[in-house]
Amino acid sequence: MKLTKVRITEFQSIWDSTEFDIGDVTCLVGKNEAGKTALLKALYRLNPIIEEDGSFDVTLDYPRRAVSEYKDDVEAGRREPTTVVQATYALEPEDITAIQEVFGPQCFQDETPTLTLHKGYSDEDEDEDGFTFSDLNVDKEAAIKHLVEASGLSQTLINKLLDLETIEEMVKALDEFQQDEDEDELQQDEDEDELQQDEAVQKLMLTLKEVSEQDVAGVAYNRILEDRIPKFLYFDEYYQMEGQDNVDGLKERVANRNLKDSDHPLLGLIELAGLKLDQLTDPDKTEDLLARLEAAETRLTNRVLTYWSQNRHLSMKFDIRPGLPGDPDGMTSGMNIWGRVHDTRHMVSTALGTRSRGFVWFFSFLAWYSRKKDENIILLLDEPGLSLHAKAQADLLRYFEEELKPHHQLIYTTHSPFMVDSTRFDRVRIVQDLGIEPDSDNLSEEQEGTKVITEVLDATPDSLFPLQGALGYEIYQTLFIGPNCLVVEGVSDLLYIQTISAILQANGKEGLSSDWTITPVGGSDKVPTFVALIGAQTDLNLAVLIDYQNKDRQKIEYLYRRRLLLKKNVLTYANYVQGSEADIEDIFEPEFYLKLVKEEFGVSISLTDLSSGHPRILRRLKEYLASNPLPNNETFNHFRPARYLSENIGCLESELSEQELDQFEQVFKDLNALL
Repeated sequence: MKLTKVRITEFQSIWDSTEFDIGDVTCLVGKNEAGKTALLKALYRLNPIIEEDGSFDVTLDYPRRAVSEYKDDVEAGRREPTTVVQATYALEPEDITAIQEVFGPQCFQDETPTLTLHKGYSDEDEDEDGFTFSDLNVDKEAAIKHLVEASGLSQTLINKLLDLETIEEMVKALDEFQQDEDEDELQQDEDEDELQQDEAVQKLMLTLKEVSEQDVAGVAYNRILEDRIPKFLYFDEYYQMEGQDNVDGLKERVANRNLKDSDHPLLGLIELAGLKLDQLTDPDKTEDLLARLEAAETRLTNRVLTYWSQNRHLSMKFDIRPGLPGDPDGMTSGMNIWGRVHDTRHMVSTALGTRSRGFVWFFSFLAWYSRKKDENIILLLDEPGLSLHAKAQADLLRYFEEELKPHHQLIYTTHSPFMVDSTRFDRVRIVQDLGIEPDSDNLSEEQEGTKVITEVLDATPDSLFPLQGALGYEIYQTLFIGPNCLVVEGVSDLLYIQTISAILQANGKEGLSSDWTITPVGGSDKVPTFVALIGAQTDLNLAVLIDYQNKDRQKIEYLYRRRLLLKKNVLTYANYVQGSEADIEDIFEPEFYLKLVKEEFGVSISLTDLSSGHPRILRRLKEYLASNPLPNNETFNHFRPARYLSENIGCLESELSEQELDQFEQVFKDLNALL
């Protein structure tokens, strides 16, 4: 199962987080005290990998200012206990198949079945605080029909059961059939076919009784899905290992299920070494123990250094020896395990716990994760890599992408710009609490508490800061911004604009003013983010010239409705052509653009080859190429015709119509008027 949506209510700083989407990797960004940790801790308690962590305490967890009122209302029966976590999971193919094997291929009502789990503050009358489920939409009638038809009963009995209207009637009919069979057994020996029939009757009766008590969804959940729900592994700075411990004390804590937070990565470290605790205190042979420790040192060194670029001269060392009177408290007797880091450049070793906080965090997480990596888990990392240098944070993001994402979902919090992947803003969810912002005295109840938002235009400046930093870092390396910034979607737009502008100016017409700095942002999805983050600068004159599709209408309107830009500063190509939707390519005559495609890709496509059902030439061309691929399995890229035009404009200029040039000139006039 895959987590897809989460909603947290009435927990610590959260009144209602609002429902937010979860992907393979989800980054929760927000300022300090915004409630990022509260979100992770609430979600963790839904199904924690450490079972003892799986309950909510009203006194400690309910928003403090209203906890007494809440308790009184629940005790008086004026309200039900709050559901703190609501988490929706999409069933994956193997989950769907497992249920269909029991209830048939037609048992689901939805094409993409989901399961929603709920967990909250338990009622005082309840013995335990477990989660409940909902939204597993199954077709009860189809499921029961399949159960009967696939039961292995005789066709006569199957037909009889299918004529009945209720499950209770079916169970009664099976019970009567069984009683009749039992009477026959008293008179004659039962043959093999009758034994099989009897087993089939018993099995179907049991399943139908379960369905009667729990419904089909309940049986599917309890029999199949419950064990498939991923556990949450939560990790923060408190789980960092100390680097050494007393093995006997660790064994005692394991036996009593009373582990310290720092024990988990240490146990992972020991398991990663291929060792057992008993082997550390009572090894069969010293040589065997030393060989295992050396193998563990090599394995861990290689794994750490793969993603630790800060210092390539480190290696792990482990030692196990009896405690001495001068050793730390709790380690003066019995056997102790010591972890050390050897610097091969400076030829010195230091205790693991005395290394940089960033190194200890990364090493501790790697050790614990290595212990659990083969389990069905979702990772919750609270402020990972906070103590790491920016370059090391980039290494950590690479570790997330290459080592974690292929195997597990990951949700992490941060307020560091360097922990935000600037190429994947779609992974970002902004966490903010307006109550800690300036001028927050007049908030409505709906605005109170921690919220999770995906629309950057709704975020406060402080909440946006990590995104500003991430985007600014990318722009610093890849883009240029001037005092008059014209935002376009991609480099192909830039080439068309510069090429046609030069032609117009050479013929005494108006081209785009040189005062504009054209800034391609790498796609339409990045335009609102760019405007929200960079356009807030008061000394920047910003205009947008972008493609227009109906699905982008709300996104484009937000640019001026949120007062980030004046409406006149938001231009779309649809303003200059006869069509409801348009890309820059639609300003050209279709025949001319198809000639660019022909010359660049070596394929002849006429206008009659394309459908006439869509105003955008790129859309029609894409539909045609779906069934008529380019030669040599080339992939169509709309940058290449733009490049061809810019490189061969001397030969192609005469083929541009007056209408095309006039339309481009009008675009440039409107933009120049904004300077």
